[in-house]
Amino acid sequence: MTGTLDSVRTATTAEDATRPAGVAATARSRLGLLALLVVPLAAAVVASVALGSGGIPLAEVWRALTVGGNDTTTVLIREFRLPRTVLGIAVGVALGLGGALMQAVTRNPLAEPGLLGVNAGAFLAIVVAIATAGAADIRAYVWWSFLGAALAAVVVYAIGSRGRAGATPVRLVLAGVALNAVLSGIAYSFTLLNPDIFDKIRFWQSGSLQNRGWDVVAGVLPFLVVGALLALALPRALNALSLGDDLAVSLGARVGLTRAGGVLGITLLCGAATAAAGPIAFLGLLAPYLARAIVGPDQRWIMPFTLVLAPTVMLAADVAGRFVVASEMPVGVVSSFLGAPVLIALVRAGKAKAL
Repeated sequence: MTGTLDSVRTATTAEDATRPAGVAATARSRLGLLALLVVPLAAAVVASVALGSGGIPLAEVWRALTVGGNDTTTVLIREFRLPRTVLGIAVGVALGLGGALMQAVTRNPLAEPGLLGVNAGAFLAIVVAIATAGAADIRAYVWWSFLGAALAAVVVYAIGSRGRAGATPVRLVLAGVALNAVLSGIAYSFTLLNPDIFDKIRFWQSGSLQNRGWDVVAGVLPFLVVGALLALALPRALNALSLGDDLAVSLGARVGLTRAGGVLGITLLCGAATAAAGPIAFLGLLAPYLARAIVGPDQRWIMPFTLVLAPTVMLAADVAGRFVVASEMPVGVVSSFLGAPVLIALVRAGKAKAL
């Protein structure tokens, strides 16, 4: 082990002596690419505010945002589309960073809040809160969402890590899919047995940003900000964790603290996102996958690229859903159409190995 560490340190020292210019050039190119990715994000924001069942000219959108008034266009923009867009950005960031954190902590490229049952755990907890505790406000049931997300994550990891093989990517996904089916079935049973609950959450349970106001944004935004800051503070430690626990400890990483921070970040991000928009699958898989394809395995770049890519995909899926069917298709359904082929491609390409 000592010889291995000495060779790693020697190679690192020799590489550091020759690579500063190359590293700087690579960093500049990645920063430039990251800046370019802000353009499609801005376009998605504009489309989310301006497009819908009734298209609104950009001049009218600008007037509604800057001048205001009591006319129908201003009310539509300020009270419906603007909070929906802000929430779409926040939920997209949360699910993207949550998926990236989950993949890094478990060293599993297939890890995703929907696939590993975290969203289903939060979903069931919220349904139980509404059915038994009478929770009717997001400030009340967001705490239940955190509890359900955390318990589901622990149960999936406990089940998937049993046996000699340990927590392999495929075993974790299988455990997550099984738990997701069980928890979702229980949650749907609650809604079918109680029509009042079904009526309250029928749009929310399929993953939707429709009819979300500023109260929902205010209810989850503090938790999403804390979770995002935590995710952005962990990349160096996560890079060390990718080398394996023994080598990470030898290099000075605090493995237990890093995993605890990752689980806390996942719980905050996924729990708050599910409380706000319902269970949305595959976005936590798709955005980190795109980021890793662009910048490689370095978490210091995966996190910021995911931070930009995830809300772009989220808003694009939400806008697309407004035109697919006359009554509007929920964003959770559209994201499943986008993310499922990525999962199939990862498995068929043989990339379902530990990171």
